[in-house]
Amino acid sequence: MSECTHDCSTCGEDCASKQQSFLQPMNEHSNIRKVIGVVSGKGGVGKSLVSCLLAAKCQKAGLKVGILDADVTGPSVPKSFGITSHAMQDNTGLLPTVTKTGVKMMSVNLLLEDVNAPVVWRGPVISGMIQQFWTDVNWGDLDILFVDMPPGTGDVALTVFQSLPVDGIVIVSTPQDLVKMIVNKAYNMAEMMNVPVLGLIENMSYFVCPDCGKKHSIFGESQIDETAAELNLPVLAKLPIDPENAKLVDEGRVEDIKAAELDDFVSALNVF
Repeated sequence: MSECTHDCSTCGEDCASKQQSFLQPMNEHSNIRKVIGVVSGKGGVGKSLVSCLLAAKCQKAGLKVGILDADVTGPSVPKSFGITSHAMQDNTGLLPTVTKTGVKMMSVNLLLEDVNAPVVWRGPVISGMIQQFWTDVNWGDLDILFVDMPPGTGDVALTVFQSLPVDGIVIVSTPQDLVKMIVNKAYNMAEMMNVPVLGLIENMSYFVCPDCGKKHSIFGESQIDETAAELNLPVLAKLPIDPENAKLVDEGRVEDIKAAELDDFVSALNVF
């Protein structure tokens, strides 16, 4: 059997995936080479920050990048990039908003009149919106589309894994005692859905004292290496707690964050 391209419409294989495929068609004006999900087993670990950093750094590395904000009830991607305008549309579909460095994005906050209005929708409506972000948005040519997913393993994660041709996911966690459980939940769901796990990123891993330069484990000693070894996964990066980075995000300047810890992974994505 040849390598799966996720495009069942042109596939001659009579496999189970083809018979039960829920994949949605990409917008006819889009050409997206790779789709990478950024997931977490629980909230508050900085998954959206990691999504934004990866997108910004890949764009600066010469890739054409987009972010699909699938965290419909808690969208934060536009604010991180300082985007306040609304999405537009033409006869090719919805048009993603473009950041100052060229990252394309689509988020429910770009469609709401009031960004502070709560999105009080049931699961099927949220799932339908995410599918429309894939089928109705003219993404143009992209090397990578990052999907910033909400925490957990519920409706939205299932919709993304079934409806989009996800090539791999990155699991984001923090250095706490429950790290193993939350990583395992995300990993096991990916296994169930036959989605490759590219590796783990630990956020808020440590704090570097600006006076003495010593590292402090604010949230406890990291357990990510042991967890990654048990799952036979690489640790892609350990990101520090940095008040300056938090300030830049609040100012809508996430693209100005250097995050050198992600450089090796971004280089690998250049040839992924």
